[in-house]
Amino acid sequence: MAKLQLVFAPDPIFKRKSEKVTDFNEELKDLTSEMLEVLYREKGIGLGANMVGVLQRIIVVDLQENGERSPVVCINPEIRSRSEDTTTREEASLCFPGVRAEVERPSHIELIYQNVDGETQTMEAEGWLATVIQHEMEYLDGRTFLDNLSKLKRDRLIKKMLKDMKHAQDCGDPHCGHHHH
Repeated sequence: MAKLQLVFAPDPIFKRKSEKVTDFNEELKDLTSEMLEVLYREKGIGLGANMVGVLQRIIVVDLQENGERSPVVCINPEIRSRSEDTTTREEASLCFPGVRAEVERPSHIELIYQNVDGETQTMEAEGWLATVIQHEMEYLDGRTFLDNLSKLKRDRLIKKMLKDMKHAQDCGDPHCGHHHH
C-alpha cells in the first residue's frame, strides 16, 4: 500500500463526510497503524482519516504527554454527551500549515467508539484531550476547525495560508536564509 500522505487545505475532501467502518480486518489494522505513523512523522497529536485522504470514520489521537506514546484509535466515534461548560483554546491542524484559531468547545465529552477489533469502548475525555477528539471528529463530518469561525475570518486565514505556502515554494534554494512571509 502506498504510504499515506497528508492532504493540504483547501482540498475538497475536507467538505466530504466519511463512511462508517464495517470491516474490522487486517487492512483496517494496517490503515490505523499507518495513520499513527503519519501522526508521529508530522509531529501531530491527532488525525482524522480525511486528513490522509481516506473517507472512513477513524481518528487517531496521542497527546504524547511527557514524551510518551499512548495512542488511541477510535473507529466510528460518536459523542454521547457534551458538557454545558466550554473551553476556548488555540487550535491548529497539520493540514492547514501556519493557521491558528481560537475555538470554543465543550470541556468534557463522553465518547463511544470501536477499537480495531470492532469491540465497543467508551471514554470520558476532558481538557486538551476532549478538544483534540472533537477537532479530529469534525473532519469525519466534512468540517474543519475553521468552520467554527465566521466566514470572513476563515477566508482571511486560508488566504494567508495559501500565500505563505506559495512563497515557501517560490524559493527553491534550501540554503536561503529568507523567511518568505
